[in-house]
Amino acid sequence: MRAPAPALAALLVSATLLAAGLAMTGAEPAVADGPGVGTPAVVTVGDSYISGEAGRWAGNTNTGEQYHDAGGADTYFDNPSRTAELIPRCHRSESAEVVIASGTLAKNLACSGAKTATFTDSDGNFKPGLDFYDSGTGNVGQAKALQAYAATSNVRMVVVSIGGNDFNFGSIVQSCVSDFLGSPTWYKNYCNDDSSVTANFTSSNVTAKTTAIKNALLNVRQAMRNAGYADGSWSLVVQTYESPLPNGTAIRYSESGYTRQNTGGCGFWNADANWANATALPTINSAVRNAASQAAIAGTQVLDLSSAFNGRRLCENTVGLLEEKGLTYWTDAGASDATEWIDQIRTVSTWSGNYYVQESLHPNYWGQLALRNCLRQAWNGGTVRGGTCTRGANGHNAYGEPNMTLG
Repeated sequence: MRAPAPALAALLVSATLLAAGLAMTGAEPAVADGPGVGTPAVVTVGDSYISGEAGRWAGNTNTGEQYHDAGGADTYFDNPSRTAELIPRCHRSESAEVVIASGTLAKNLACSGAKTATFTDSDGNFKPGLDFYDSGTGNVGQAKALQAYAATSNVRMVVVSIGGNDFNFGSIVQSCVSDFLGSPTWYKNYCNDDSSVTANFTSSNVTAKTTAIKNALLNVRQAMRNAGYADGSWSLVVQTYESPLPNGTAIRYSESGYTRQNTGGCGFWNADANWANATALPTINSAVRNAASQAAIAGTQVLDLSSAFNGRRLCENTVGLLEEKGLTYWTDAGASDATEWIDQIRTVSTWSGNYYVQESLHPNYWGQLALRNCLRQAWNGGTVRGGTCTRGANGHNAYGEPNMTLG
């Protein structure tokens, strides 16, 4: 059996880690830097789909976390000494997409669990929204944090992922898994008709959430204006959400029994997986697109990620767990092409060790690097563009990232 020597990981992603290290060590600009002055900076704001949630784990396995631990215990540490999180449970990972290198600095202000407006969750964790909230004791909204950073940095691109939690993404997933585990195949209880789920997709709620997203984007523009930037002197990139699960017929585990959740970590009935791709995801992504259009911010580009992970989604029949593909470690040759780019759904009964339930159904290490590849192409050497990001040929680019195409 091959040992997961650190050297193997270093050989595979040395360029990526070097880029990340350079970006982090040089991330704080000189005092003289500011709008139009100094090294171009890229800033990400929003929620878990851009903060780097689940970025510790490369693929999925049930043999032990050590076999796919690509980031280590400090994955989410983002304070200057890399010993703790600046905001607990924001999970701004080392592999987050913002670290595109290409002569840019990187600043990750996003927070897992964030909504358009600041709040404190039921566990007491502060969740900064895209607003100007200021507690007076150090906790500030992401727009306020962006304003402060942009005032002393040359921010050329701000990338936003927001809205999923406003539509209660987490509770919807919980409902779908609970209904799968709590009903038999001969009398399936679907989440797509639960009142707690359908309430998120009524016409009135979609309109309200679209307005909330639009106002959040306008807060980003106001933050940049407050920091001294003229409209059009920087670019806004608004991301849509990627599909994390395939349709039911492409899930490699049977609906019968509990293997779909206990082994694969994808406890959805086929009908609910189909609904997620045909209704829930398009509705949320349409709200994001419409919000961007209504905000009408100069220089806005949309980065469509909806199909970016197709073929590498959780439980998709084109990929598998490490052990299902005859692999031992995430560093084994071809692992990123043979395994999933979405983290397993973890319930209270299956969660253990260093795994977090909140990592469930988020882009894992390979997914984060794929998104980083997409974002670098959107940066386009400073001539920012949008487009649709899709999976490219097998293998990696020079940064150790899965090949992706922006069209």
